[in-house]
Amino acid sequence: MTEALYAITLIWGIVFIYAVMATIDFGAGFWSMIYLNKNNTKATSIANRYLSPSWEVTNVFIVAIVVALFSFFPGATFTLGTVLLIPGSLIILLLALRSAFLVFSHSASENYKRILTIISGITGFLIPALLICVLPITQGGFVEFVDGKEQLLLGELFTSPSVYAFMAFAVSSTLFLSSLLLADYSNVAGDQEAYTIYRRDAIMVGPVSLVMAGLLVLTMRNEALWLYENLMNYVPWLIGSVATFLIGYVALWIPRKRGAGIPRLAMISVVIQYLLASYAYGSAHLPYIVYPEVTIETGFTNPATFRALIITYIVAFFILTPGFIYFWRLFLKDKRYLKQNES
Repeated sequence: MTEALYAITLIWGIVFIYAVMATIDFGAGFWSMIYLNKNNTKATSIANRYLSPSWEVTNVFIVAIVVALFSFFPGATFTLGTVLLIPGSLIILLLALRSAFLVFSHSASENYKRILTIISGITGFLIPALLICVLPITQGGFVEFVDGKEQLLLGELFTSPSVYAFMAFAVSSTLFLSSLLLADYSNVAGDQEAYTIYRRDAIMVGPVSLVMAGLLVLTMRNEALWLYENLMNYVPWLIGSVATFLIGYVALWIPRKRGAGIPRLAMISVVIQYLLASYAYGSAHLPYIVYPEVTIETGFTNPATFRALIITYIVAFFILTPGFIYFWRLFLKDKRYLKQNES
């Protein structure tokens, strides 16, 4: 592997971690909004209990992505920063709005909590749809290069079937992953009623996310043929992705002492599904960061800077990992927190 390939693999790994964590986080906000008026269920309480400590940690990774991309690929960052100015600004605005309302929702009076939860849920639904637009933009066809200057073709972008296929996939994946996590979270908390609700949601949304993934590949064939042809070289990885989805989906039906389903197995299997698909897509996209002008080699930093950055990231990894493990045990696994009454 070249140094540039090591760097882009590190960044893609951070992107994947953020994608999974943020997807679950955004989806939890949406489910919290959906079940807000259901007085006979604690599903909103479970979603809020997960959101309360998790959203702050999730935002750490989006900062890490920007810093790593700018550090390792300054040339590519200039292009991405230019073409993503408008969609990126919208994403930052929605993230700031959502974070603010999540903070105020815990201290506001009862008269305002409802509207704060609704706004948080709506932004949590819109952000994934905008975030995933970065992928079709980098596939080519939406960026015009004239005299060394880049310009995003917004008209072509928002009339593209591929873009809307990506958006549909992002939304369905958000709902699927978050419902799986909240089902597992409810199960650990011993809330059988909430578990039944989120298991039902996962069963309904799961096949939709798989269909949207297939639609995404089909539209890619028409609008990014180079990427589609490269992706076909990774068919075994895509088959493995579908197989792990089936394992996870079947796990929701396995009988147990109380009801049905093994949510932890389902969650792990589906995360592996997305990991395999992510590897196939990322590998097929190489060597381009933005097709056809910017590659991992043309946008890469100098070797001395790369070596210093790699050492820094390794040290940071060893420092931060124990903290994330402690966070998981403190908020997402401790039954005293999980079983607390809704305030």
